[in-house]
Amino acid sequence: MPIWDEVISERDRHVYATAGYGRPQGLGERPALLVIDMTYAFTGDRREPVLEAARRWPNSCGEEAFDAIDQIGRLLDAARSASVPVIYTRGEYTPGGPEAGRWAAKMARMFESPPDAAVSGDEIVHEIAPQPGDLVIKKDKPSAFFGTPLVSYLVDRGIDSLLVTGCTTSGCVRASVIDGFSYNYRIAVVEQAVFDRGEVTHKINLFDMNSKYADVIDVDAALAYLRGCGGRRRGAA
Repeated sequence: MPIWDEVISERDRHVYATAGYGRPQGLGERPALLVIDMTYAFTGDRREPVLEAARRWPNSCGEEAFDAIDQIGRLLDAARSASVPVIYTRGEYTPGGPEAGRWAAKMARMFESPPDAAVSGDEIVHEIAPQPGDLVIKKDKPSAFFGTPLVSYLVDRGIDSLLVTGCTTSGCVRASVIDGFSYNYRIAVVEQAVFDRGEVTHKINLFDMNSKYADVIDVDAALAYLRGCGGRRRGAA
């Protein structure tokens, strides 16, 4: 049973199915792995329930973030073994700085972090940190594409597909998926490798993306796809 069946009504599922939404599109031959905003601001610096985490790191998504870290690590290993490009995004905000834009108006605790924190909220989580040869893109807005050189990099590498991981499902993941869809990339969102602070928003947005913009796939299916990419590259060599 899809994860969203818990929150999407039977009526709505029938409407979308009758209209023909949700047909799998598949992935192409030249993917990249996109790791969106996996920084301590969104994961926190230790595993704890989301409400406790939010008291320390206001943007933290709690235990679900740490579950996703483990799965993203598996995908990173498979992507690097298959010579599939890895692209990270992260924000970098100065308290009171202009790059915060409308974020500062909507998020009352945007610049808070624990006084005892040993890491910066803008740091990518060390367990899945970028490696030499990976691309790290700084962004100020939800989409990985908005105001960044991401498309030029994808064009240069001949990328036709994106495997999307990271956070949050309803925010920067969704915005990036829609923009990637608008550029005609084939996109798969890896279910166990994305997360949100809201249980319902996570599930509803997975349903909606799967219906219209992307394929939502299991992590094991993503791993098998990446391993197949490695085999095709070795065969071509």
